[in-house]
Amino acid sequence: MNAKRTFYQLIYAGTLTGMTSAGFCQEPQWDKGQTFIEASDPVKVDDQSWRPVKPGLHSSFVSIDKRYAKSEAPKVSMERSVHVKGWKGERLSAQLLLWTTDSIPGVKVQLSGFTSKNGKQLGAIAYARFERYILTDEFGPGCGKRKPGDFAASLSPDMLDDLSSFNLEKKKTRPVWITIEIPRNAEKGAYAGKVQITAPGGKQQELNISLDVIDMLLPEPSAWTFHLDQWQHPSAVARVNNVPVWSEAHFEALKPQMQMLADAGQKVITATLNKDPWHVQTYDPYEDMIIWTKEKDGSWSYDYQVFDKWVSFMMNMGIKKMINCYSIVPWNNEIHYKDAATGKFVDVVAKPGTPEFTTMWEPFLKDFAKHLQQKGWLEITNIALDERNKDEMGAAFALIEKVAPSLGVAYADNQKTYKRYPNSQDVSTAVHHPIDPKDLAERRSKGLNTTFYIYCGNNFPNQFTFSDPAESTYAGWYALAAGYDGVLRWAFNSWVENPLVDSRFRTWPAGDTYITYPQARSSIRYERLVEGIQDYEKVQIVKKLLEQKQDHSRLKALNAAIAKLNSHSRYEGWNDDLNAAKQLVNSISASLSK
Repeated sequence: MNAKRTFYQLIYAGTLTGMTSAGFCQEPQWDKGQTFIEASDPVKVDDQSWRPVKPGLHSSFVSIDKRYAKSEAPKVSMERSVHVKGWKGERLSAQLLLWTTDSIPGVKVQLSGFTSKNGKQLGAIAYARFERYILTDEFGPGCGKRKPGDFAASLSPDMLDDLSSFNLEKKKTRPVWITIEIPRNAEKGAYAGKVQITAPGGKQQELNISLDVIDMLLPEPSAWTFHLDQWQHPSAVARVNNVPVWSEAHFEALKPQMQMLADAGQKVITATLNKDPWHVQTYDPYEDMIIWTKEKDGSWSYDYQVFDKWVSFMMNMGIKKMINCYSIVPWNNEIHYKDAATGKFVDVVAKPGTPEFTTMWEPFLKDFAKHLQQKGWLEITNIALDERNKDEMGAAFALIEKVAPSLGVAYADNQKTYKRYPNSQDVSTAVHHPIDPKDLAERRSKGLNTTFYIYCGNNFPNQFTFSDPAESTYAGWYALAAGYDGVLRWAFNSWVENPLVDSRFRTWPAGDTYITYPQARSSIRYERLVEGIQDYEKVQIVKKLLEQKQDHSRLKALNAAIAKLNSHSRYEGWNDDLNAAKQLVNSISASLSK
């Protein structure tokens, strides 16, 4: 993993092979004042479930595929050891559960180093993070059809916090997420490590982790082929950090957040062409990146300073495959510009297909294409729109083709109209509107990118704060099975009013608007998403090796395991099929590396 990302993660993890955050430098300024109190559990303590629990601190490894209720005593078999395996360069996860009938302050969870039987140190980066419970609800009717309060609130563990110790509450559970990053130069073999749990005045508990390193190398995230497109929201970062938008302090605050995105293999820079293209469907409006000015003589000028700074910033983070610019068809069809004669900003409605639309957009598109050419970005830039009807899309695309044909086109479509624009550089369709495999293959043969997207209107797979954790991993495997290049999701960080406590927002299912938390805090959803993307990359490599060896038997078995996951509807046994496919890939790769 990227060394820069590792630094920020370690600052917030609080532990690294037995070290606390005190072993590192002073906390960054953008973390000051970000303390918070976890919401009270709307579900009452289940006293009946706690009666059989003996006094003291209890601990056990548990499945990473499950979320555990806060106020109910867990019904789990006690597991004092866990076994994980992975490639060199791979990021692995495990989950630990703590519970107690009494309050226990100052609990720490730390990891030792990993050592082979002959005493060789692995040098893996390993750390534990306490999971925080976030207010959530449940899935209901699609976007805009539900009302706030329609569904009862509950707590769900999701955020991975930055504390080095935790005060455990009476008759409560507390999950802990364990992350292991295998060094890229690791030697293959079996290694053993320990999880140490301590509390002031209490006896130290130890649990065991066995790690098998497979002699296969996972590429760096920047080289991953999986096309990840999670929309960024810069102004949300400015608000939670209380810094002026587009200031130097803003870009400093953006660094750790966007580094997490780069480390997941993100391929697309989300940029805006004009006023908030989604008509404030987020808690924070999108701030202008390009200022349009109508001069006194009626001509137009465009200030690209913020746009250029944002794009350059994201490219420096390692995200540079595409720039998707939203939107030539804003959700309210409004265009925002400055009138030089009055010095004031004006909003005008310009619907696609009307003279006003052409008058406003034609000079901009021509000027924008010239600017992109000068910057060297033209070939990777797309004019983008999402979920517009076919008439609006047709009028917009026709104008682009007429006045600035060098610009690419990208769109997210939930109306099964992708065939109308077969040469669009980047197409994403709602997961429950799958593209015909023949069309996917044809687009790929032309070098065109095609993804599916998950959003508030589909139940499975998704990444709400109440979704099953393995759904995030399933997304990578569904892309494999269905033939997509990757996945799109809005959004990476469109934070709600108080994202550290409550993930609910208006009529959206809880957690729909963000997958990571302020100050570069990770989540179960983020970790499991990265896992699925890593699996996607591993499968590509394994299949190529099997083809080279003409190992048709194991290739057939792998393809059959993948094919089982070609479903965008929840079915009984999907998680078992997912885990079986993951185990098969590791088994085959281990044999190939001998």
